Amino acid sequence: MDSFSEISNEKIAFVCIHNKRRSVMAESFAKNLGLNAYSAGLEKTEHVDEKIVEVMNELGLKVKEKPETISELNLKIGNIDILVTMGCIGSCPIVPAKKYIAWNIEDPAGKEIEVYRKIRDEIKIKVEELLKSEI
Repeated sequence: MDSFSEISNEKIAFVCIHNKRRSVMAESFAKNLGLNAYSAGLEKTEHVDEKIVEVMNELGLKVKEKPETISELNLKIGNIDILVTMGCIGSCPIVPAKKYIAWNIEDPAGKEIEVYRKIRDEIKIKVEELLKSEI
């Protein structure tokens, strides 16, 4: 693929363990860029991390209100075209997809807000690079 119109038709899922931090930020950035993006986790969790909501609000971006599991996402959207794992090496869910991409991004859980901002900015750059890449 070499154009936005081609990648924008692909279903992109950002996945990790809980779907409450990194994958949620990636989904928000991707949707803001016009991509058909989703996020999900391997394990069920009830809430998105409040610090994620805060750091994304700083950029004027909203995040999903309720985390989803990869099983719930698969039922909702069917096949995934591009699966991006967020740094959960060894624990990330393996689901059928046309293309797999692994990002090694630190989990900010329990850290200071500055770490959340640093990781947010790293994810923003990676999503922008994904948009420009020939997937």
